[in-house]
Amino acid sequence: MALSGRGKLFAAVAGVAAAGATWFYIREKRRTESPSYVIDASEGPIELRHYPALVVAETIQPGTRDRALGNGFGLLADYVFAESRQGEELPMTVPVVAIPIDEENWAVRFVMPEGRALASLPAPGPGVKLVEVPVRAVAAIRFGGTPSDRLLAQKEAELRKWLAARGAGAVGPAEHAYYNSPMIPGPLKQNEVQVAVLAKTEQE
Repeated sequence: MALSGRGKLFAAVAGVAAAGATWFYIREKRRTESPSYVIDASEGPIELRHYPALVVAETIQPGTRDRALGNGFGLLADYVFAESRQGEELPMTVPVVAIPIDEENWAVRFVMPEGRALASLPAPGPGVKLVEVPVRAVAAIRFGGTPSDRLLAQKEAELRKWLAARGAGAVGPAEHAYYNSPMIPGPLKQNEVQVAVLAKTEQE
């Protein structure tokens, strides 16, 4: 069926928007740093990783996951881009991590750039603190799409089932890792659910 003039216009706009979203996605992947790790085992979308010690900027936010993530992202972005403090801007990194603290609060984290020790980082303003995360093993499951509460719970269940089948002990709550900015549309978003795993010596 032939498109009308308006239909052609909408199709053209949609095409440009899709191309723009793809450009932003490629640009983010090329330019945004993420923490390095060693893969100890993998199966499909699931990886067992070994992370070095990391420094993160963290803020505790109340409310639903979406609300806490939105408010926390803004506060941490102000720190990274020197909007709420004096001194240098820091490179943006991924993922942005959200961790449930209890039924009402979330910890939202930005990983600091590789090679930056805690003492070398600018002092944060109110509501943000710098935290050292020790060396640890982490199981992660990758998935695309808009990370709804239902989808995150589904992926967490898959990951914990995979760990249980291998006799691996999980530690603490699941962590949600988001790899894209809000400009990236849902179908292109890349996410993970991560769970810290006991080392072999800790399980014995």
